[in-house]
Amino acid sequence: MSIPTKHYAFIRNKLLNEEEIAFLDVREEDPHAQEHPLFAANVPLSRIEIDAYAKLPRKNVPIVTLDDGEGDATLAAQRLIALGYTDVSVFEGGVQGWKVAGGELFRDVNVPSKSFGELVESKRHTPSLSAQEVKKLLDDQEDVVVVDVRRFDEYNTMSIPSGISVPGAELVLRVPELAPNPKTKIIVNCAGRTRSIIGTQSLINAGIPNEVNALRNGTIGWTLAGQELDKGQSRKFKEVSESTASEASDRARSVADRANVKRASLAEIEKWKSQTERTTYFFDTRTPEEYEAGHLPGFRSVPGGQLVQETEMVAPVRGARIVLADPSSSVRANMPASWLAQMAWDVYVVDGIQSSDLTEKGIWKTPLPSLPQVQFVDAATVSQWLKSDSNTIAVDFSTHANYVKGHIPGSWYALRSQLADAIKQIPQVDRYVLTSTPTELSIFVAQEFQSLTKAEVLVLEGGNAAWTAAGLVLEKGPSHLASPPLDRYKRPYEGTSVDPAAMQAYLDWEFGLVEQLGKDGTHHFWVL
Repeated sequence: MSIPTKHYAFIRNKLLNEEEIAFLDVREEDPHAQEHPLFAANVPLSRIEIDAYAKLPRKNVPIVTLDDGEGDATLAAQRLIALGYTDVSVFEGGVQGWKVAGGELFRDVNVPSKSFGELVESKRHTPSLSAQEVKKLLDDQEDVVVVDVRRFDEYNTMSIPSGISVPGAELVLRVPELAPNPKTKIIVNCAGRTRSIIGTQSLINAGIPNEVNALRNGTIGWTLAGQELDKGQSRKFKEVSESTASEASDRARSVADRANVKRASLAEIEKWKSQTERTTYFFDTRTPEEYEAGHLPGFRSVPGGQLVQETEMVAPVRGARIVLADPSSSVRANMPASWLAQMAWDVYVVDGIQSSDLTEKGIWKTPLPSLPQVQFVDAATVSQWLKSDSNTIAVDFSTHANYVKGHIPGSWYALRSQLADAIKQIPQVDRYVLTSTPTELSIFVAQEFQSLTKAEVLVLEGGNAAWTAAGLVLEKGPSHLASPPLDRYKRPYEGTSVDPAAMQAYLDWEFGLVEQLGKDGTHHFWVL
């Protein structure tokens, strides 16, 4: 099959004209994070079948795949065509071809959002305090509230002493009751810079009467100052009164209006769901718990703060339409929408939602293509084989992070994108049992695996979840790695033991993003 190629000018023109383009870096996350074009969204080859229908809802959207000469871009293009996509090309020359053509290359992950955050600070001079200044406020028992705008699991890992978990989109709704006295100082922190800048500026834009400052450089800055972080904290925001919610709703709507956020009705949404000439993403920006209790049909749970931080991870089609819903108070839709609008997204908030409209319940189910035919085996049988038969090996295709958290004892970790090399590392036996989280991943790998071995290849029915559900024990740690863990770029602010030099280098990189944005010139960002 001959797949067409595209060049730098094609991508650049699409971006400059704000036309839809799915520019997909199909390498694993770590090589992607080393260098990539600004709007090349990371959709790894390993997960194409799992991710495509959710991330690329329109089958005729222009798609261009990108690698760095490994051949993944062509493989990914073939898989996308097999999934029914009709306008698929490969970027000629890969990442180095982009560079040779004069394109700017960016490091790290979520770069559009991070560079936008730096632009906001440079334009609005978002106020901040150093780690030493914040520690003095706390030590002197000043009237101050610290709010942590990261995901709860990040906050739980490490946090500023006294900090309360209030993920980004919740701030304008929750802060008035966390700090009812307008004289209380509010400190907003994240791990590095972006989410605290956006959080601080959200409260300022919404007209909160308190003095608000970002903790400059977040938990990284705190650590570099030689100050101790808390670990394992669980302080969370509380529910707010109707009057507080109503006032917050008015404030958030005012900010959204100033940012030119558009409004959508339920009737328009129904039309957009079946539209073939336009990509539309539908996101519910409340907490996952609220979403699971009841949500609009077809809407995906993406809490608003993370949506602003990781937009391209759930909406890789640049130029697409994004529709946000917060059926409770609209605050968690209007505030993220105000930022997405400034990031040049065509963004709408749904108005007029009634509780009777929330007809779907439970977690969001990823739309998947039909699964290949494979031979399944149940957990009890696999457990018995592994105990009594040295000729059976389990191979786990989960993310490395999930594998380390817990895997079938004695199993091997492998990356689908590195499969041919991985199989050479795994002992040769008569039977391989493939497993993963989610289970569909190993189902899609099975035929490829079988083509590389004469051994019997089966798939654990229900994957790792079925193993756990059967009451069988898991093993932890990074043992038996048949592939390097390229699927996860280790953020310099993750975990509790990070090299200070790496933290400082990360901050220096963030400071340089505004200059890089100027060189790239395709973003259309503006600041309220």
